[in-house]
Amino acid sequence: MAFDLMEVTDEPLLTLLRVGRIQAPESLAATDILIADGRIAALGQDIEVPTDWPVRVVEARDLIAVPAFIDQHVHVTGGGGEGGCGNRCPEITAEEIASMGIATVVGVLGTDSISRSPADLLAKVRGLRAEGIAAYMYTGAYRFPPPTLTGDVQRDLAWIPEVLGLGELAISDHRSSQPRQDEIERLVSEVRVGAMLAGKLGICHFHLGDGKRGLEPLRRLLAETEIPADQVIPTHVNRHRALLEEAADYALRFDACVDVTAFDEVGEEDISAFEAVSFLLARGVPAERITMSSDCNGSLPEFDAKGTYLGMRVARNTALIADWQRLVHEKVLPLEQALGLIAGNVARVLGLHAGKGRLAVGFDADITLLDGDFQPQQTFVAGKCVYRVN
Repeated sequence: MAFDLMEVTDEPLLTLLRVGRIQAPESLAATDILIADGRIAALGQDIEVPTDWPVRVVEARDLIAVPAFIDQHVHVTGGGGEGGCGNRCPEITAEEIASMGIATVVGVLGTDSISRSPADLLAKVRGLRAEGIAAYMYTGAYRFPPPTLTGDVQRDLAWIPEVLGLGELAISDHRSSQPRQDEIERLVSEVRVGAMLAGKLGICHFHLGDGKRGLEPLRRLLAETEIPADQVIPTHVNRHRALLEEAADYALRFDACVDVTAFDEVGEEDISAFEAVSFLLARGVPAERITMSSDCNGSLPEFDAKGTYLGMRVARNTALIADWQRLVHEKVLPLEQALGLIAGNVARVLGLHAGKGRLAVGFDADITLLDGDFQPQQTFVAGKCVYRVN
């Protein structure tokens, strides 16, 4: 029995983006992107599609197509709680994510893993997926032993597809469980084996506080064990100048990656992501070894010298894009390399680089369309437009 395909589906099976320029992240001669089944099917110029094919054409000749951004540190269920239940941060919405050109997020739990659990986090991650965001998560939280979904870190990695690794385990922070060096080494080893069983990279995402030990636990981990540096990612390395200097030395000594947080309000000691990336580059850290994340919807608590809670703000993801734009506008990095900080480098760090982080045939059709000021105008996830500026 013959039938018209367009009668049985509300969505065209193909999407054709016609843009002014494609940065893949390298500049391409192509200006058309053909999307099929959530992936990039072809790149070219003036791609012709038969008129009877189920295709949607998006004309965006004034915009630049880039790999959609990836934020590896998002409190999707909300962070906070350091000042009691009245200080819990709100959950993030899919629109708040996509409006910044972000297609992929990794959800984390922070200080509070009591009123919020890995199960809550997984439910939120799956909810974001239902709304079109490519969402993942870390098992665990600040504390040791880490809370898990299955009762075991290895099982979480092996059996839960959304779990990419462990995080954010807190070190050098008064809110940390103060894990011993042998406990850190054992836990990272557990993550490595669980990830191997699942065919994942198995990231251990470490929250760095402003404590005097700094990166010393991770230095010892890499110097005294066989754990590869690519499995260990320290974040918030721009809390203060001394920690940032240590992060530069750490990255160079171990050929390791470091993650810079885009603080939306820089305090007396905090260093902006723009300044931190500029500093790391000046110290000789390759751009490929630097990533940026937002820490959005987490709390930005203030404590006095004795650790007494004074107050808090809620982090946003707007600074991530603003600091990134400034790096491009002020020519700290060319656009091709700057895109790595929030796309290609992050995909590699997370083990998602086979399908995300660049625009190429066969890759996920996660595409952000930028205007001339590099402001996101449209965000596509798996070929579907999840955000458009009105």
